[in-house]
Amino acid sequence: MKNKIPQSLEIIPIRDIPDIDPGDDIAEIIAQKILAQGEKLLPNDIVVITQKIISKSENRYVNVKTLKPSLRAKRMARVSRKSPELIELILRESRKVLRFNERAIIVEHKRGFICANAGIDHSNVGRDAHGNEEWYLLLPEDPDGSAERFRNALESKFTSPLGIMIIDSHGRAWRYGTVGTSIGISGMPALVDLRGEPDLYGYELKITRVGAADELAGAASLVMGQSNEKIPVVIARGFPYALRDATLDEILRPEEKDMFR
Repeated sequence: MKNKIPQSLEIIPIRDIPDIDPGDDIAEIIAQKILAQGEKLLPNDIVVITQKIISKSENRYVNVKTLKPSLRAKRMARVSRKSPELIELILRESRKVLRFNERAIIVEHKRGFICANAGIDHSNVGRDAHGNEEWYLLLPEDPDGSAERFRNALESKFTSPLGIMIIDSHGRAWRYGTVGTSIGISGMPALVDLRGEPDLYGYELKITRVGAADELAGAASLVMGQSNEKIPVVIARGFPYALRDATLDEILRPEEKDMFR
């Protein structure tokens, strides 16, 4: 069997993470808070981190007033409620625009996943520290690379094999509401292939592949919250699949196999 179902999945919130500034050593901060809370990282634990604190540490702030909107951004602004400057930033962070209206711009992000407004954030950015409300926060430049660095740092501190996942809140086509979604991983599978495994009655599974990283991201997001909970990091214990090296690419459906693009 490729999977071993645990007795339970435990999501442990790591509290008292301070507001993050550019250049902060997040791995060291997380390690200190884990120990201060009386916890430790066990073999096969997965540390789930919100992209926001990583983006802050990597100084992914942009002041949209410094941007010169392109003609395309100006044209889109006639339909959208967004400013031409913000639209220009969204375009720069995207491979292509799939849909847009007055509320949202759905794009293929530079990293390959589909999301609204290129994942650019204006909530909980800490605008007061930056002088005005024109500051926005981009996603990490390389989420898989960021996850790999945190994994190396935390494994060296706790001497345990770990998985790391960076998540963001994404909407979904045909459904209301945002859910936690993986945007970067290290040391854990994004996709688990169960094809060839028997089901409960011995039938050989033909097409079943599990989006394990996104399933875990959703569970972690329930504990982290979406507003002012101040829990940007959790430990997931009891992940039912073997850890292995992977990147987010394995869960992204290529355009030529997408029935809706």
